[in-house]
Amino acid sequence: MFHVKKELELAAEHEGLVIGLFDKPEKFAGKLTMLDESFDGQLTELVKSGDISGKLKSINKVHSFGKIGAKRIWFVGLGKEKELNFDKLKEVFGKLFKEVKASKLEETAFYLDSFVTEQLDGLDAAHALSEAFALATYQFEGYRQKSNEPEKKLEHVTIYSEDFNEEDIEISLTVGYAFGKGTNSARTLVNIPGNLLTATDMANYAKELAAKYDFEVEILDKPEIEKLGMGAFLAVNQGSTEPPKMIVLKYQGKDEWKDVIGLVGKGVTFDTGGYSIKTKAGIVGMKTDMGGAAAVLGAMEIIGEIRPEQNVVAVIPSTDNMISGGAFKPDDVITSMSGKTIEVLNTDAEGRLVLADAVTYAKQHGANYLVDVATLTGGVITALGLHTTGAMTNHDQLFEQVRGASVEAGEPMWQLPLFESEIERVRNSKVADLNNSPGSEGHALVAGAFIGEFAEGTPWVHLDIAGTATSGKAYDLGPAGATGVMTRTLALFVERFEPIGE
Repeated sequence: MFHVKKELELAAEHEGLVIGLFDKPEKFAGKLTMLDESFDGQLTELVKSGDISGKLKSINKVHSFGKIGAKRIWFVGLGKEKELNFDKLKEVFGKLFKEVKASKLEETAFYLDSFVTEQLDGLDAAHALSEAFALATYQFEGYRQKSNEPEKKLEHVTIYSEDFNEEDIEISLTVGYAFGKGTNSARTLVNIPGNLLTATDMANYAKELAAKYDFEVEILDKPEIEKLGMGAFLAVNQGSTEPPKMIVLKYQGKDEWKDVIGLVGKGVTFDTGGYSIKTKAGIVGMKTDMGGAAAVLGAMEIIGEIRPEQNVVAVIPSTDNMISGGAFKPDDVITSMSGKTIEVLNTDAEGRLVLADAVTYAKQHGANYLVDVATLTGGVITALGLHTTGAMTNHDQLFEQVRGASVEAGEPMWQLPLFESEIERVRNSKVADLNNSPGSEGHALVAGAFIGEFAEGTPWVHLDIAGTATSGKAYDLGPAGATGVMTRTLALFVERFEPIGE
């Protein structure tokens, strides 16, 4: 895939050569002077005339006419040098790779040093390049009949860097590509329709992941779930003909099983809303209600690739939420694994129910810190829109580590409050310890507060990705459809994690 070379060889044959160009360059410098000289100074003239631009995300293609080995040069605008950061560079590369893909190139080369600034060294640039390559060229194949004509794909990328160690560049490329591929795996899981991705299918996928990366795996079937008393999880599954699965993956990166990070992902493979049924418009797209589980599985793939010195337990409660004569109903009272009883006021508030038992089970597996991820509420979309994940926490220090990872991953989140008033609303039931839906006001807040009742004193962060799990239109780093959001944030959080003192 990636081939690193030290010396930029202008005579080397490539389908394309990609050069980074900052805004308003006075002249080409360094190796680019030699490139300009190969064109008798005409590249400088093209810059002066505006035919080649350094404005951010501008892309200009120039044919070489045999003056160098590459058939064409892609000049990529980087904007003002002092303003270029890692996120912007990823987006620049993403846009470029989409154009390269549309041009059906099978091979191209990059002069990496032309993308380097005082703030971004060659290792950062290499990571951004390989991550963007994976993300931007992703495409869900779908289920249309396939054409017999073979599709041309970009399969060989040569990286020229004179200023940085080749081995270090190769490591950065490998890590960046792993982050992109893990996100793509999450995207694919979310894009698969519910009839083709049941709880059993998700469990089998987890088993394959465990075999590939030597994770410990545990799959609880319905009799085992019943024996453990996971009444909240089982209630959601009552109306389904598909058996539930409680999926557990363990990665041990330390000698002792301590400072364990618990990643909990909502795995509802299709959500009808149950008897609190969704509208005919609202029910479309509910195959994506397992986006939290997909993010956790994608993060575990990245963790399997980069092997951080951390301990992680991933817990995924997987079922669909269907309607039948046996389905759970509003006014039902159920008993969770923790022993807390729950009055069901809304069967469409099922995600918090499956997460309640999953959080409890993660703690039983030794989780000292918890992060749950879920496509949980429409309320978070009303509050934060479609580009920001909502977050809640009972522990500011843990949240800051998660937030820092999200900034580095380029997956923005915003902290929502966990007030005592919302906790009291969840606890307000005349017949049970808790109720699962005290009303539409502050919907995202009470949903998070409900899950927090099961985290109890364990440091915990809740991530509501209902607005960010999918995109209605294509963007620089991906197509319309599933985004794989929080996959990279979770993996970076685990990689960078520092245990929190008492």
